[in-house]
Amino acid sequence: MSNLRIVLLGAGKTGSIVADVALEHGHQVEIIDVDVNAGGDWLTPEHLSDVDVVVDFTTPEAVLTNVDRCVRARKAMVVGTTGWYGEMDRVRSAVEQGGTGFVFASNFSYGVNLFFQIVRAAAPALTHGYLGAINEIHHIHKKDAPSGTAISMQRILEQAAGKRVEITSEREGEVPGIHILELESAGDRIVLTHDVKSRRTFAEGAVLAAEWIAGKKGFYDFKDIFGEL
Repeated sequence: MSNLRIVLLGAGKTGSIVADVALEHGHQVEIIDVDVNAGGDWLTPEHLSDVDVVVDFTTPEAVLTNVDRCVRARKAMVVGTTGWYGEMDRVRSAVEQGGTGFVFASNFSYGVNLFFQIVRAAAPALTHGYLGAINEIHHIHKKDAPSGTAISMQRILEQAAGKRVEITSEREGEVPGIHILELESAGDRIVLTHDVKSRRTFAEGAVLAAEWIAGKKGFYDFKDIFGEL
């Protein structure tokens, strides 16, 4: 992989680690502060002319404008921000019509994407008398609830078993992210847990996604491509 020119939007707890990992991979990183990019105004074709990939770890309020601006500038994006999935169809259409590349994820951790496969494998329990429950726990600064990862788990179970499992959300301390699926019958209980120890796992996945999407076109969910990385 040749060195990439990456613009990072949102250098918060996770974004700052994305910058560190990208630099370790030999890429050039320019961090654009929220104040500089108010209303997406910094994301012009001129500013992005030499950029390979824009990585977004901002807020649900900012991300859609950022996506629109990057599509207009025909720049590939990696989006780790959640809270915008209600506009998924519109964003997919814009990316495909614009001929750009786009990778999004509710969670860029390689481990959690393996966890999604385990959740899918467990889904048949819901058609054999088990009741399901999803619980997610995150730090008090997280802006959206339920988490995008929990919503992904819910969708996986619904697609695989035709059953909608309810989500409960908790916010406490500085917890990076815990996701729990409980499947309970009259005779036993199955508990599946993914517990993040460090935000670096998100950052490493996001950088791998940026390396993968550079020069490509299309709209991709990280959980569908992570096996190629």
